[in-house]
Amino acid sequence: MKYVQLGRTGLKVSRLCLGTMNFGPYTSEKDSYAIMDKALDLGINFFDTANGYGGRGATEEIIGRWLAQGDGRREKIVLATKVFVRMGDGPNDRGLSAYHIRRACEESLRRLQTDHIDLYQMHHIDRGTPWEEIWQAMEQLVREGKIIYVGSSNFAGWNIAQAQCAAAARHFMGLVSEQSVYNLRARMIELEVIPACREYGLGLIPWSPLAGGLLAGNLQNASEGRREKRKEAAQRHQEQLEAYEEICRDLGEEPANVALAWLLHNPVVTAPIIGPRVMEQLQGCIRAIDIELSEDVMEKLDKIWPGPGGEAPEAYSW
Repeated sequence: MKYVQLGRTGLKVSRLCLGTMNFGPYTSEKDSYAIMDKALDLGINFFDTANGYGGRGATEEIIGRWLAQGDGRREKIVLATKVFVRMGDGPNDRGLSAYHIRRACEESLRRLQTDHIDLYQMHHIDRGTPWEEIWQAMEQLVREGKIIYVGSSNFAGWNIAQAQCAAAARHFMGLVSEQSVYNLRARMIELEVIPACREYGLGLIPWSPLAGGLLAGNLQNASEGRREKRKEAAQRHQEQLEAYEEICRDLGEEPANVALAWLLHNPVVTAPIIGPRVMEQLQGCIRAIDIELSEDVMEKLDKIWPGPGGEAPEAYSW
């Protein structure tokens, strides 16, 4: 396994991040334990979850019971979770108010059976809560030792700038990472989010690196998949997928690994989030770390899956 610093921090994390969204809804607790154990064996030390995964904390509880088995599991991982989504029926059971942040953090710590969260991420921007309140709440959690770093997820570039300016005024470190949807098919964040991450020293943690399985190969299976959206996407992008999978065959690599390797070639990317449902998916991803894509291959991929044209404003202006 290879490791890299998370953004501008001194924290070292693996080049692949274990996503746990499937734990509970699609992967049994027993199989989830096996996947987490195997991830450790493979050198993956970066685990990502969220308080809303599995339905109001169910996935965090699975991870907590796994951590409670001991054997140094907690000390071996960088544990990331999130706050924002609705966790109850009350008017203050969602968002980024100081009230909800404090309560949500306490509940995540209880479910995860740990005394601290390494990376506490805001799952979405909360336009109704001022940054002074958000940062005051996060600073308090840092002082209490309940969280170490703060990250964002699904933020726009200007949200990152807002957050960092407000944090700097308080002499607080602010955000150290951003978790955005990013893959060969979805490249919109190249306009402003990636430049913002680079400027402010945030590590980018792409979610859905395989575009919901679309880039995982086997076009026929994708078009016959159980999920209607995936089936429609495969049909809509059939020409691109055929060209993409041909490149992968020429390289002698699995399409899923080429898609991950493409992300890892971006210096702003810290670790794509892999979300295996079964053990085979986890083991197959490790190869991506060692794949070197030539400039010629990168250009071919860019033609098949064109981005927005570069960074703003040059992408749409002179």
